[in-house]
Amino acid sequence: MPEEQLRQLMYGYGYEPHFVTVSDPSATEAAHRDFAAVLDTCIDDIHALQDAARTSPAGADAGATRWPMIVLRSPKGWTGPAVVDGNPVEGTWRSHQVPLSEIHTNEGHLRQLEDWMRSYDPGSLFTEAGELRPEIASLAPRGDLRMSATPYANGGRLLRDLVLPAYADHAVEVSHPGAEKVSPMITVGGYLRDVIERNPHNFRLFGPDETASNRLSAVYEVTDKVWQPRIEDVDEHLARSGRVMEVLSEHLCQGWLEGYLLTGRHGVFNCYEAFVHIVDSMFNQFAKWLKVHRTLSWRMPIASFNYMLSSHVWQQDHNGFSHQDPGFIDHVMNKKADIIRVYLPPDANTMLAVTEHCMQTRDTVNVIVTGKQPTPTWLGPEEAHLHVRRGIGIFGFAGSEEPGVEPDVVLGCAGDVPTLEAVAAAGLLKAAIPGLKIRVVNVVDLMRLQDSSEHPHGLSARDFDTLFTTSKPVVFAYHGYPWLIHRLTYRRTNHENLHVRGYKEEGTTTTPFDMAMLNQIDRFQLAMDVIDRVPVLGATQALFRQDLQDQRQRAWQYTRDAGKDLEAITGWTLDESSPDDAK
Repeated sequence: MPEEQLRQLMYGYGYEPHFVTVSDPSATEAAHRDFAAVLDTCIDDIHALQDAARTSPAGADAGATRWPMIVLRSPKGWTGPAVVDGNPVEGTWRSHQVPLSEIHTNEGHLRQLEDWMRSYDPGSLFTEAGELRPEIASLAPRGDLRMSATPYANGGRLLRDLVLPAYADHAVEVSHPGAEKVSPMITVGGYLRDVIERNPHNFRLFGPDETASNRLSAVYEVTDKVWQPRIEDVDEHLARSGRVMEVLSEHLCQGWLEGYLLTGRHGVFNCYEAFVHIVDSMFNQFAKWLKVHRTLSWRMPIASFNYMLSSHVWQQDHNGFSHQDPGFIDHVMNKKADIIRVYLPPDANTMLAVTEHCMQTRDTVNVIVTGKQPTPTWLGPEEAHLHVRRGIGIFGFAGSEEPGVEPDVVLGCAGDVPTLEAVAAAGLLKAAIPGLKIRVVNVVDLMRLQDSSEHPHGLSARDFDTLFTTSKPVVFAYHGYPWLIHRLTYRRTNHENLHVRGYKEEGTTTTPFDMAMLNQIDRFQLAMDVIDRVPVLGATQALFRQDLQDQRQRAWQYTRDAGKDLEAITGWTLDESSPDDAK
């Protein structure tokens, strides 16, 4: 790209570009002098801009600052071999390969390698013993001024615990399970508002233009979005300073939060579930770095990276198939077990308890997935707190177990919508088959499904078998792709009796319950799965199974005729357990 065109590009991005162009590759000293001069100019410009902002009457309202940037234009492979085997290397695409690939068999290549290394004059830098010469070592800064020792590159040295609001101040009181429908994201939005208010200098909320859409607008009661360009009269919640960093670029949000954590602060990255995939490769590199960081004794722990994913696969009735993808969970699960945590809170109080927990963790990646629409609140404040601490537990209110007697079937669930459908399915079964002993197990910490030898949060074999039995059918409704549950539980005693329903890449712009039906995690399908898998029910409950099929068909048809879900579905509560409640 011509220099003037490149200058215009960078200027358009808001920078003041300074160019250092290496026109003569052999003139390395001149290039160093040119770069040093430009660097001094840029540092002076930065100081001048900072002084102006601090002393100007306009202060922080002066508008966007045009910061200097340096563009170094040098030959590709500069100072490497100029020509190898008669082919030009320096300044060409060949320098990006291995320039001397035959040093073990080609003496000419070996001589070129030696000449290349000697061109850096190592004798002026190192002694015969290979130690750095004292006069060179003395040039390095000392103490925290060294690049490797500055606390800003070892952020754990600067990290301070967040001052967290009281969980009880934001929890939802529950008269009985499922009675109140509350948005988990609105609930946690109030909590994050108070986190920002109590921590105005070391906490930020990052997101790709979705803070309001994800129902976190409460944060704007105490802060604004940072915005340096022009602010129009019609704009809302834009200011020169604020604790919300919002821009429609998931890459920027990921990078911003990584840098914020690595310099000793705390934060949350909120995003639509489907579009967090955009940062898959950036997450990979951060997770790899985090794994190695944890092994180095001199690196202090940093605050965990918190992903808060909403507007998820099961609630996209106005966006459609493009916004339906729960696969980020599968992606993160490929990384080292001891740094990965995945939470699927089923209601507002568990979401609040999970968030409070994640804010206090160190050196992990926490992925939290929940919906933003009002959903039944199953657990009161204390019960939700205990459930999150356990990570998995029996929803006694939803099942029909008899004390001291093994259940006939286990209904497992993970995720807010799957939990609703599993609880509703249990209600249908209890009403139609009173003697059926049903256990409903909810998983909020997905890693609990793994064996304790594979993950620090994993259940022991004994504890897993206690919950899921060693021989009874298990029908599991899961938020994401069903094979992940099989992958997590393949070593479990009762895996052969595990049947998982989840997202199977069926979607469109449709109603929430139709999405459940399209992917067969709806209450009617789950109830039929139980009939099909409990041996004694297959022949005795044929009429009930037929009725479930009919109810499912009527619900499906209603979405096509009316463009919405049946009132019996949207208005369902735990007390409505009649087997024909959808008629």
